[in-house]
Amino acid sequence: MTAPLTPPHQPQPHDPDWPPPPPPVPGPEGDPITAAEVVRGVLVTLVSAVAGALLGVLWLNLAPRVLLISDGKGVYLRNSEGEAAIGADGTFVLLALAFGAVAALVVFLLRRKGGVPLVLGLALGGVLGSLLAWGLGTYFGPTRNVVAHAKAVGSGVPFEAPLELNLAAAAMLAWPLAAMIVYLALMGLFGPRDPEPEPWDQPKAYGHGPTPS
Repeated sequence: MTAPLTPPHQPQPHDPDWPPPPPPVPGPEGDPITAAEVVRGVLVTLVSAVAGALLGVLWLNLAPRVLLISDGKGVYLRNSEGEAAIGADGTFVLLALAFGAVAALVVFLLRRKGGVPLVLGLALGGVLGSLLAWGLGTYFGPTRNVVAHAKAVGSGVPFEAPLELNLAAAAMLAWPLAAMIVYLALMGLFGPRDPEPEPWDQPKAYGHGPTPS
């Protein structure tokens, strides 16, 4: 009977001729979310929401107005073929896209390491900022009581219709979508890279063969 031989290509435990396995490379995907990152995400949410007030002011001043006119019996569009109503939606969406892109750029420049809380903060802050802008624009715009407004200006006198969003759901998503897309694109192009794993040395040539028992 002979003892089983160890094949030449199999390393022996603690064999000095066989290099140790490479150490694991830490990556950002395994890093836990810290309290500081959560605070930054909340701060991004709050600042974005407050910036919605500026979006509302710009929308109120830049959106085209729909003109109405009354004949004493009813209220009608002064120009039934006008595109001012669509223009109000388009103005809001374009402004919201710009706000989202700027917010993502600012966050990236201030915090290049990224993190899930920052992305969530940009998304949630964009929705809250859009809602605030919508509310401010409609509140400080022309009155929503069209009948009373028509009686106040008189018959045959054009007056502005209330500022509205016909595609409100889509408009509310413009800011957060733009913020996330721009931020993730910046992280992919200019963000930190994972460290390259150290090269694993090639095993040394096995210099001796099996010894017969």
